[in-house]
Amino acid sequence: MGNPEAQGPPEEQYLGPVVRRRDQVTSDTTDRRLLDTEGDSEWVHTDPWRVMRIQSEFVEGFGALAELPSAISVFGSARTPADTPEYEAGVAIGRALVEAGFAVITGGGPGAMEAANKGAREAEGVSVGLGIELPFEQGLNPHVDIGVNFRYFFVRKMMFVKYAQGFVVLPGGLGTLDELFEALTLVQTRKVTKFPIVLFGTAYWSGLVDWLRDTVIAQGKASEKDLLLFHVTDSVDEAVALVTKETGK
Repeated sequence: MGNPEAQGPPEEQYLGPVVRRRDQVTSDTTDRRLLDTEGDSEWVHTDPWRVMRIQSEFVEGFGALAELPSAISVFGSARTPADTPEYEAGVAIGRALVEAGFAVITGGGPGAMEAANKGAREAEGVSVGLGIELPFEQGLNPHVDIGVNFRYFFVRKMMFVKYAQGFVVLPGGLGTLDELFEALTLVQTRKVTKFPIVLFGTAYWSGLVDWLRDTVIAQGKASEKDLLLFHVTDSVDEAVALVTKETGK
């Protein structure tokens, strides 16, 4: 057997599933890097390691939520004060959804999310919060009974859709709009079926509906039938009746 040190670098190198050739060949191996006790910790911030973190978030989320009963995701602003009609509507919606046989899923934060979790807990239902790592830490509100915190928005958004049979959307900001339009897109493109979307608060949502009809649809960017992808109401009973009817409960 020849001396490996005396040989030149190979023209082709296999590193697991990766093939390196010519000047992309390295003198290192995966096993050597694994067993080497020297070096810094920058590897934990590399893309391959992020894949493992992403995978672990999916596994933890699936494991925590797989046995949920039928659920509705409720969205709304984290900035909704507790002494407002919007907050009380959130409490009433959370309570009514539980009474209709649903678990309640929110983003786990304060404001409208806390209100829906509070209503679900007071009705002795399953109250779920899916939190997200943010620069300004919020934490899960005290009315969450099952909580999962995520690093990645896209993993969290998957959980909102996968484990819910519909959305009730209270007045909210950019995060709420993000969830709303993703759900509308999934329904429009038939990635999900029988997925009711209810916007609660006609005064708040009427401007958005007008823009969709008078600008987006009027200019041919969407179809008139896309306005049928969601409902707008001021009634808690109607909101719950709509998701109950469309989900077949």
